[in-house]
Amino acid sequence: MENIILVVDDVEINREMLANFLESEYHIVTAENGEEALKEIRNQKENIEAILLDIQMPVKDGFSVIHEMQEMSLMDKIPILIISAEHSVEIENKCFEMGVSDFIHKPFEPSLVKQRVKNIVELFRYKKSLEEKVGKQTAALRKQYRLLQLQAAKLKESNEKIIDILGNVVEYRNLESGEHIKRVKGFTQILANSLMKEYPEYGLTDERIEIIVAASSLHDIGKIAIPDSILLKPARLTDDEFEYMKSHTTRGCDIINQIKGIWDEGYRKTSYEICRHHHERYDGKGYPDGLSGEEIPISAQIVSIADVYDALVCERVYKDAFSPEKAFHMIVSGECGVFSPKLLECFRKVRKDFEELIAKTQ
Repeated sequence: MENIILVVDDVEINREMLANFLESEYHIVTAENGEEALKEIRNQKENIEAILLDIQMPVKDGFSVIHEMQEMSLMDKIPILIISAEHSVEIENKCFEMGVSDFIHKPFEPSLVKQRVKNIVELFRYKKSLEEKVGKQTAALRKQYRLLQLQAAKLKESNEKIIDILGNVVEYRNLESGEHIKRVKGFTQILANSLMKEYPEYGLTDERIEIIVAASSLHDIGKIAIPDSILLKPARLTDDEFEYMKSHTTRGCDIINQIKGIWDEGYRKTSYEICRHHHERYDGKGYPDGLSGEEIPISAQIVSIADVYDALVCERVYKDAFSPEKAFHMIVSGECGVFSPKLLECFRKVRKDFEELIAKTQ
């Protein structure tokens, strides 16, 4: 049996109510305490798509279920939605810290529960399908996927894997080489390391740079929502088409916000900053918010130069590739928009490193 929703509550009427308004879309299995729930989880773990879990129950409570699922490494495979009469902020925070996907207070509104279950189930289905597709398409990503499976308990690796999978979906759909994200990450690493050394006032650390580099993969995640007729158009976009294309920044943020709760907040926040603001310009003439100067998060400023440089030196459906020398001069001369003087100074210092990276990947 597939598409199972496991409803765990010691009150029979609650189980029946939840089952009644979910059974039209899912197979419902119920349990009246944590011990029964764990038996179902062990037997049906490949088919359970979500668990609706009460906290206060006899025999074994909801926290015991979560602990044992952590020991079985199932928390990143089966989403848990807590449905509880508990209104303590401390309890709610504890649940999220343990890795639950959502928290719904009793008495619950049926339509709200149904929509939240649908959102979580679709998100986890999407995540699983992305892992499968990317695993088939590149040997490198298959290797990363196997590494993730072996080290799934490490939060950092889980965060980066989710980011890489989502980012590469854009590359495959965009009909590019699949190397764009890897190069942007490389350029971001080089430029961020230089900025940390030359301008300590930005407060960059090795750990912070590691997060920025990983999150750079999601700078164009919003392109998933752009129609092929615009995204793959081999000619200049019309004004209306360009305005729609620009919306990939905000659409990407919507996608990132939907993943909240699955990954570390530091990764989510940095990914959001980069996705929304990597097309802002230092003089305020960028988009979507027209930020200027240091209003633009430094993470987005770094990725902006990395992204522009890679776009210039690589062939796209709408343009031929420029030489690394030409790309360098276009950026420092302001042909591609205005960037931070401090970042441009770092860019000048690492020019050779950028060109060596391009030579290795083309």
